[in-house]
Amino acid sequence: MAEKKVSSEKKVVATAGTYDVLLRPVISEKAAKLSESNNIVFEVAPKATKKDVAKAVQAIYDVKPEKVNIVVTKGKVKTFRGRNSGTQRTIKKAYVTLAADAKLDLSAEVK
Repeated sequence: MAEKKVSSEKKVVATAGTYDVLLRPVISEKAAKLSESNNIVFEVAPKATKKDVAKAVQAIYDVKPEKVNIVVTKGKVKTFRGRNSGTQRTIKKAYVTLAADAKLDLSAEVK
């Protein structure tokens, strides 16, 4: 009898909630510099965890991340023309490290 090959990795399927985790890729000078060393930066949902981000990247882009770091940038209080004050929004970013052989270039899609 022929032996069946068993795949140890399960395919992660994108569900409706998966697309709510990654809000948008961050396009900046720092993100471009990091993309040279196989890192991607995403703005993520405020309640997203590292596991949520890893599953979303794997499901949407079909690339398995090696490491995920999350940074929360608190919104600053700004004064406009000396009178009105307001706050900038708080942003949660995920820095995703990919394997050395993985290719994912989000900045090429920007026009």
